Amino acid sequence: MRDIKMKTVAMVPIKLNSERVKEKNIRRFCDGTPLVQFILRTLVKSKFIDSVYVYCSDERIEAYLIDGVKFLKRPGYLDMDTVNCNDIIREFIKEVDADYYVVSHATAPFTKTESIDRCIDAVANSREYDSAFTVERTQTFMWEKGRPVNFDPDKFPRTQELEPVYMETSGAFVFSREVFERYNRRIGIKPCLVEVEGMECIDIDTEYEMETAQAVYRYMSTKESK
Repeated sequence: MRDIKMKTVAMVPIKLNSERVKEKNIRRFCDGTPLVQFILRTLVKSKFIDSVYVYCSDERIEAYLIDGVKFLKRPGYLDMDTVNCNDIIREFIKEVDADYYVVSHATAPFTKTESIDRCIDAVANSREYDSAFTVERTQTFMWEKGRPVNFDPDKFPRTQELEPVYMETSGAFVFSREVFERYNRRIGIKPCLVEVEGMECIDIDTEYEMETAQAVYRYMSTKESK
């Protein structure tokens, strides 16, 4: 079992001046809930996470945080388009010490606490994996640069016989401090792919995806109220 002395910290990187979807992370849903609060609610319910941080350069985000979440102001240069998530993580772990880190994104609002805990458990309680992240399983005909990826067109298979392809979601990336410092990235060399499905696979990067997420949430809210 996981050593109770081990510290696990979750970080949600937030940039308020999003380009493709204006004010995406604080956009309100039908019941008034800002997008960022969905993933924060999920993280604070985890049985493994000791602290949850929002890492943002703009102090206005503090007005959208929930109980149990800490704000940490990050350098403004981390908002630049040339910066990737590993750059942000690198700066965060300089300021917040932990044994294990969970990085989740507000753009995956319907990620379940159980899925995040499965990722943490795989890394912290198993010697088999050095990192973990949530994925969506796709078993369909895939092409890249005009060539088939997972099938032979001369031996056309049934869909169920195709080799599945896994796509990262933004729900959770879990890794130890040691792994990040060794490989300078959030995924090590022995990752555990934790499959999620349905609503958990929704990832908001475009206005269309935002509208889809809003519609799904509205439908689920109406269904639950009956």
